[in-house]
Order: sequence, then C-alpha cells, then structure tokens
Amino acid sequence: MSWLESFILGLVQGLTEFLPISSSAHLRLTAAFAGWHDPGAAFTAITQIGTEAAVLIYFRKDIARILSAWFGSLFGKVPRSDHDAQMGWLVIVGSIPIGVLGVTFKDQIEGPFRDLRLIATTLIVMGIVLGIADRLAARDETGGKHRAVRERKSLKELGVRDGLIYGLCQAMALIPGVSRSGATISGGLLMGYTREAAARYSFLLAIPAVLASGVFELKDAGEGHVSWGPTIFATIIAFVVGYAVIAWFMKFITTKSFMPFVYYRVLLGIVLFVLVGVGELSPHAGESAG
Repeated sequence: MSWLESFILGLVQGLTEFLPISSSAHLRLTAAFAGWHDPGAAFTAITQIGTEAAVLIYFRKDIARILSAWFGSLFGKVPRSDHDAQMGWLVIVGSIPIGVLGVTFKDQIEGPFRDLRLIATTLIVMGIVLGIADRLAARDETGGKHRAVRERKSLKELGVRDGLIYGLCQAMALIPGVSRSGATISGGLLMGYTREAAARYSFLLAIPAVLASGVFELKDAGEGHVSWGPTIFATIIAFVVGYAVIAWFMKFITTKSFMPFVYYRVLLGIVLFVLVGVGELSPHAGESAG
C-alpha cells in the first residue's frame, strides 16, 4: 500500500465511520473503484482505533462520569441505581453480541462478507430501514393533522432489554455495508428514542467493540501488501477527520433528517449492482491480493 492510498483510505474512514453509510463498505469500495487491493478487515479494524480515539476525546466528560460512577458502584460508593453507573453496565451488556459474533464469524467477515454484491444489498436494505425509522421519529416529533406530538425516550429510560437490542443491531455491522452507527441509530429510533439519544449511545457502545477489534487485529497488521507505516498514517488521518465529523454530526441530527443518508445508500447500492451486473466491476475486485 502506498502512502497516497493510506491517506485517501484514512480520509474515507474518518469521513464515514460516524455517518450511517458504513465505513467498512466505503473502504472496500474505494479500493475497488481505484483498482487497488482490498485493504482487508485488519486494516479497517486498526484505522477504526483512530476514529474511536476521536470519540474518547469528544465524549471525554461523559465517559469519565460513567467510568467514575461504574467503578464507584462496584465498591458501594455510588448507588447501583445511579444512571451513569447503570450506563456503564449497559455498555458492557450491549457489547456482548458483537464480541461473540465477531469471533464466531471471523473467517466470513474477512472473506465472503466482503463480496460487493452483498455490500450493495446491505447498503440498500439498511438504507430503507433507516428511512422507515427516521420517518417514525419525525412523525412522533411533529405530530400531524390527526396525531399529537409524542414524547420520545431519553437515555435515562434505557434498560437491559433495550441495551441488548442495541447490541444486536451493532453486531449486524460486522457485515460491510450495514454501518455500525446506521444499525444502532435505526434500532434506537425504532425503539422510540430521540435522534440525539440514539446517536449518543451508538457512539458510546462502539468504544469497547471497536477498540477490542482493533487490538485483536494488530497481530495481522503488516502482513501482505499493507505495512505498518501506511496503516499508522491512515489511523492518524482517520482520527483528525473523524473528530470533525462527530462534532458536525451531533449538531446535524438535532434539527435535520437522516433521509439524505438514506437516498445516498440506496443510490450507491443500485449503482454498485449495475456496475457488477454489466461486468464493469468484479464482485471480488482486489480480493486476491488483499
């Protein structure tokens, strides 16, 4: 992998990790469209450490408060009923599904799941799901001619059941094209949470999963055509760009709809199907040396 490739892929990772459009799919597609080798699951997981570092800094006050309360609850210094202490446990509970499924389907994640036809399918299907969830949220927030405004849930109402459902939604993102933020935000909206609450918990829930995945894949870094230097460089680029995207996205969702991302996902999926269908792009482009 050249330094130019690592720069562009790091930029793509930073731009797409927190938007509901799938960073893993865009890394895969960027390489395929450019005629490069597939960067692979290990490169993707490690560069996500960069974007997750951006989450740690952006939400540092929330994270510090949750960790303090959670540790305090272990030793009886903080009531276990405390919201922040409970949030610590809920993040752990919500991380179990992706941890179990990630290890179980590791070979599929690094192989068959990277087929461009599957990515096109997940882009479209999950785009439609996000669109439905967004419409339901908008209907509750604005009401209608014969419908009153309905108050949506905040994170203070999050329980074990919803935490596990969030976790199962996040686990779906093991398939490129699903999108970790897209799946968890859609799940949150469908369960009745506000856009801000769904996005905030999505980002917090991703921390242990992404960091664990990145550390687990460190052993495979530097193998094949992807060396350590470009991987680290791409991770740094992803961190810088990712931080800016988080700040923008958290402001965006307070007043805007997710529909632009829905239209983008569906259109990209259709274009991808057409390119593969007419033979302009192989569904396994770049995989042989990836």
